[in-house]
Amino acid sequence: MTQVGEGHETAADEAGPVLTFGAPTAGEVLAERYQLEEHVNNDSAGRQVWRGIDVILRRPVAMVLRHPGGDSAVEMLQAAVAASRVIHPNLVGVYDAIDEQERAYVVREWVDGESLRDLVASEGPLDPARAIAIAHSVADALTAVHATGMVHGNVHPGSTLIADDGRVVLADARADAADSTESDVRAVGGVLYFALTGHWPHTEVGRSALPDANRDSAGNPAAPRQIRAGIPAYLDDLTMDLLDRRVAAPGSDALTAELGRLDSAAEDEEYEDVGPLRFVQAGSGSSSEPIRSAPKILVGVGALIVIAIIGLIFGIRAINNTGNSADSGNTPAAQPTNAGDSSVQPPAPQPQQIKLTADMVRMVDPPSGDRSDTEQAKYTVDGDPDTAWETQTYNTAPFGRLKDGMGILINLGQPRSLSEVQVLTSVPGATIDVRTGPKDFGDSSEGDKKLVKEFKSLSDEKPEKSTGTTTAFSGFNPDEKYQYVLVFLTSLPQSEEGSGYKVSVNEIKLSGY
Repeated sequence: MTQVGEGHETAADEAGPVLTFGAPTAGEVLAERYQLEEHVNNDSAGRQVWRGIDVILRRPVAMVLRHPGGDSAVEMLQAAVAASRVIHPNLVGVYDAIDEQERAYVVREWVDGESLRDLVASEGPLDPARAIAIAHSVADALTAVHATGMVHGNVHPGSTLIADDGRVVLADARADAADSTESDVRAVGGVLYFALTGHWPHTEVGRSALPDANRDSAGNPAAPRQIRAGIPAYLDDLTMDLLDRRVAAPGSDALTAELGRLDSAAEDEEYEDVGPLRFVQAGSGSSSEPIRSAPKILVGVGALIVIAIIGLIFGIRAINNTGNSADSGNTPAAQPTNAGDSSVQPPAPQPQQIKLTADMVRMVDPPSGDRSDTEQAKYTVDGDPDTAWETQTYNTAPFGRLKDGMGILINLGQPRSLSEVQVLTSVPGATIDVRTGPKDFGDSSEGDKKLVKEFKSLSDEKPEKSTGTTTAFSGFNPDEKYQYVLVFLTSLPQSEEGSGYKVSVNEIKLSGY
């Protein structure tokens, strides 16, 4: 369960992680009221997140602890105090904010459920109706926040929680000077994009450990309809407009109204009856006039002018051809078509899953010389999730500190344009790195050592533990082609039996063009 904090990176986060004073332990009681029960995780700013109990009211709480307190914790505490003033069903309730100088902590509602990030990791991209419903709840929460003059500043799949009862709540407000109500609204577009595609557009809505959007050679993100079939055109347009800074962003109240309209249409399965997007500012005095952005109006006017000029030219040519034919007695020439018109662009190619076979993969096990797992490599690409490569059991997560890791090398036979790698594991918690390189240095311990050293990671960031059993990696350069891809495990989760560390890799899927 991701309770808090897996949001975008803020300027404060770049200073590095913070540590909690005195290594808090389960059973410790803070402020003579809040008992620590279980360390859940650390958020993206390095603060510890605990599940606790309010011993007076006997209710579960989430607790976020930071060291040091005092001046360094002012921003966190101020954000918590401000958030506590906004009561809304789609916002996590904040109960308390305490500064003990050496450490500070925020106490708030505990949500039984999972984050949108974990949900997509385990189930894959969501259907349009569910994506709309989640975005509608997030926008509604932002409307309440913005009405008080506040900015949330951390709208992200990691801070969007889906409770077991179906309620969607937004957590972990922590705006900095660079954030604004507009950046909050555009982040709702990011939430929609992630829910529909499993990718987070870094350039448009903020850096994250999540995989970046697939991009064309100009760096523009691929639209959801280019990645998945079945996404309604109006939803595709809305998502991309929210991410496009050339298009004026609506207010959070207008976005909530629009998403509410789409949410109702989805419930009634009346997608076909949904008309053009209608952003209407609440209280504007008119509910029928859409607010259109200047760039789109100019594009539309320009297109009409071009069409008129082309029609005029073709009309003149047709009249001239008719006159010439009457004079010469020849059959009139065929009318021109747009077959050779360079302005008509073909649709963008869709990434497809690449068929992988047993002869295209091999085990990479650098130093040990024990290649007993070799025959299991084929199970990772056989299309059967019930078969798997199962690692041996080690006494520590980093392979017993015996080696840097193990992995599967994929040789596609020839260079290809690639878009994404998906790795399906038996349990979450493995640390997986995807690397690419120029060649296979040989199926031997020495060859594997060189391969692990020479191959470069797709990510500029340090690999993180997987939060679900399906982990997706992008980062492929659209202007490059790749023949060799290494899926490399550097750390193992605790085994399901609870003794030792191991994992099964059930399937590896590779997509490209």
